[in-house]
Amino acid sequence: MPEGIFIERAGFRTWLKWHRGRRQQGDIPFTRNRILQGMQDGASVEIDLVCHAGGGFAVLHDETLDRDTTGTGPVRDASADYLRSLSLRDANGNASPHPVLLLDDLCHLLQDVHCNHDAILQLDLKETAASLSAADIAAFAEAVAPVTDRVILSGGDAVAVEQLLAVVPDLKVGYDPCHDGAVERLMESRDFSGFVAGALAAVPKAGMIYLEARLVLFAQDHGYDLVNAFHQAGKPIDAYTIRRADADSLPMVERLLALKCDQITTDDPVGLERLLA
Repeated sequence: MPEGIFIERAGFRTWLKWHRGRRQQGDIPFTRNRILQGMQDGASVEIDLVCHAGGGFAVLHDETLDRDTTGTGPVRDASADYLRSLSLRDANGNASPHPVLLLDDLCHLLQDVHCNHDAILQLDLKETAASLSAADIAAFAEAVAPVTDRVILSGGDAVAVEQLLAVVPDLKVGYDPCHDGAVERLMESRDFSGFVAGALAAVPKAGMIYLEARLVLFAQDHGYDLVNAFHQAGKPIDAYTIRRADADSLPMVERLLALKCDQITTDDPVGLERLLA
């Protein structure tokens, strides 16, 4: 088994998700090579989606191009041809040989490679329902329909997730209820059961619930097991994001494993596996 795929303890398997397509510390996010490697190795891989001009999605995190690519300006104003002409930047801001990916291009690549049956590509939507156009929704359906067995849609805006799910109804879907100040409000109210009920009702079809790791541990510190509560409803849990695999993060990861999180999102899956070993 390749490194950075999962941790197994006492027969329970916790997947290590490749956050933004990173396999190990130092990887440039969203590179074609790493994403395809993960799909061939049987990994859980996450990418972000933002809308571009003309309808469709770029595989990027930010709303603007300036930090992570050789381009400038809002992604929403950039054409597909312009985006394809750009390169990703490394951690030092230097241009890399890796091109910016578009969702439709990536889905075509997924059709042409042998994906491990365990592999899953998480499409994490960074848009809101208000920002999605009819052209965006149509482009999403056209790109994703041939690879629904290999991807899962996620997002923090339940309405936006449902809009895309409506045009690809057999698509696997997850939900992140931790956006727009939800974590801070819950830490103040400590209405954990109400939070669980609201998340379950927001996207009933969700096959994965994504929770901030700090929230999971905060709830445990106050006597509530969020992971178990969602498990009781048949929902697996992804806890995010472990930025570094080091002595500082180890106690948090050990607690998440003990709570039986089904997946842990990390920027360094290989390093985390080695640290835990």
